Parts: sequence; structure tokens; C-alpha cells
Amino acid sequence: MPAKIYTDKDADLQVLKGKTCAVIGFGSQGHAHALNLKDSKVKVIIGLYKGSKSRPVAKKLGFEVLDTADAAKKADIIFIAVPDTKIKEVYEKDIAPHLTAGKTLLFSHGFAIHFKTITPPADVNVIMVAPKGPGHIVRRQFTEGKGVPALIAVHQDPSKNSKKIALAWAKGVGGTRGGVFETTFTEETETDLFGEQTVLCGGVTALIKAGYETLVEAGYQPEMAYFECLHEMKLIVDLINESGIAGMRFSISETAEYGDVTVGPKIIDASVKRRMKAALKRIQNGQFAQEWVAEYESGQKNFDQLRKDEAAHEIERVGKRLRSLMPWIKKRSLKGAQAAYS
Repeated sequence: MPAKIYTDKDADLQVLKGKTCAVIGFGSQGHAHALNLKDSKVKVIIGLYKGSKSRPVAKKLGFEVLDTADAAKKADIIFIAVPDTKIKEVYEKDIAPHLTAGKTLLFSHGFAIHFKTITPPADVNVIMVAPKGPGHIVRRQFTEGKGVPALIAVHQDPSKNSKKIALAWAKGVGGTRGGVFETTFTEETETDLFGEQTVLCGGVTALIKAGYETLVEAGYQPEMAYFECLHEMKLIVDLINESGIAGMRFSISETAEYGDVTVGPKIIDASVKRRMKAALKRIQNGQFAQEWVAEYESGQKNFDQLRKDEAAHEIERVGKRLRSLMPWIKKRSLKGAQAAYS
């Protein structure tokens, strides 16, 4: 049975009327939610730590900016829009002391709740509104009168009103324009991590590098390897995004399609699926979360070294030079690219 899709008619912004909504953090999702809610006539305040570089930015955009603890104390609904690794510290220091009965904690990802890095009291609502797109897309779609599809979930519902609050928030940020789907914190967290690790980020980047290295090691020019294994990836992904895998196959040559259906399954074969299942198991049993939290708490030296090693790969040098020849590709600075609680 197809999942129910909630739209504008299923959500009531009046549910948020008279409530103060605090957005803690002003990064990718935080700024998008805050601006969209503000445009939806919802009362929004911003909570940031002293010295945050985002304070003048938020103030210039017309928000009341408070210290995190003061925002949490003043708010009826508290959206924790900080990285997973920061949530525990921010929650325990600035939010938990001000969680009174009837308040609502809101998340855009279920990691902290599902893996119990924090445990909210039983008398507060705990919900999720997770747009399926980065913050700048959530904001841009909203300003164009459209919306990014979103997920909602209810983890605790002492008020018996949590789903209505989640739907109202989703409407306020534009989610009900694109369609809202109900899930659980467990399902959202585990599928999100799995997708990132095995397909969207980890799988794709590992596949690109393996293809690039195979061609270069066989004596082909690095530039040719880059074009065939990285540059054209966007062309194919755009076709899939627009019309599905079948639509992509309809749009490419028969030679490419035949190679797709006959060779692809031999590369991404049953052994890959077995390793995907093992990766999913590590997510489900909490091993990945434990490893990541331990890595962060120990100063993430291993993670930082992996970052340096990946950035030094030859494909990055070749790609930088080739992209400089392509004025139609939007160039992005890596400085400040990572979403952070700032």
C-alpha cells in the first residue's frame, strides 16, 4: 500500500500561532527553517553561543538572537539544528535545564534520539521534520513558491498534539508543498546513514575513484579518465533524478544501455550487496554510531587524516584544472563548506 502523502490541506499553521519557536544553530538547515517559518508568519528566535559568527548574520535578517540557554527557556518549540556530534553538549548544557512539561523538541535527523546520545524527559514532545534536501535548496524552493518533500516522525507525544505540530512546522518550511511522508526516528536514521555510506556518498565516490584509477593504471590520460568516470556522472544522475533509471536508459545510446544492463551487475554484484547488508547491520546495532562518537570525542585524528588523504588524490588535482575550463559549472569554495554550529 502506497504511503500517505500529506499536503497543505492536511496541515494547519494556526497550530503554531502564539508559540515561540527557537532555532538552535544557524547553519544549513537552521537558517532555511528559520527564514521559511518567518516568511510563514511564525514567531522565530535564534539561539547561538556567545561569539558565534552567525549572530550578526541572523540579526541582519531580522531575527531576535539570544544565547542558546535563553532561547531554550523562552521557546515553546526548540529545533536543535546543530551537528549530531554537538547535540549532546548543547542539549545538556543549555537546553535540558529549560525543558518544562509540554514543550516540544524538534530534530531534522534522528541520530541523537535513536542512538540515545540524549534522552529527553517523558513530559516533552519529541518530533522530527526532515526536508529531503540541503538547506539552500529548502530555502530557494520556498522563495519560488515550491517546496522540498519532507519526512515527519513522532517519538514522544505527551501532549497528544505532536503530529499536528510536526505537520504545521513542515507546512511553515514548505514541505507540504512538495509532499510530506510519515516515518519513525529509527527508520529515518538507519536508512539515511545506510544511503550515505553505501550509495550516495561512500558508494559513489569509491566507484568513481576505482574507475578513474583503473583507466589511469591502464595507461589512459588522467583527463580522459576524469571525464568518463566523474564529470559525466552528473549527466546520468540528472537523467535518473528527472525520470528514473528506465528514463535514463531511454535517453542514452543503445550501446551504453547494453553495457549498463550486462556489465553493471557484474561490477556491483551479489558480493557488494552482502557487504551492504553488513554495513546496514553495523548501523542497526549501533556499532557505527559508537565508532563515530568515539572518533569525535577522541579528537577525530583518524578522520582528519582520512580527509587529508582523500583531498590529496590525483583525481582532485586533475578535476580542479579541468573545471577551470568549464565556466558553466558553478565553482564553490571549500572554506566553510561544512555545516557547523556557528
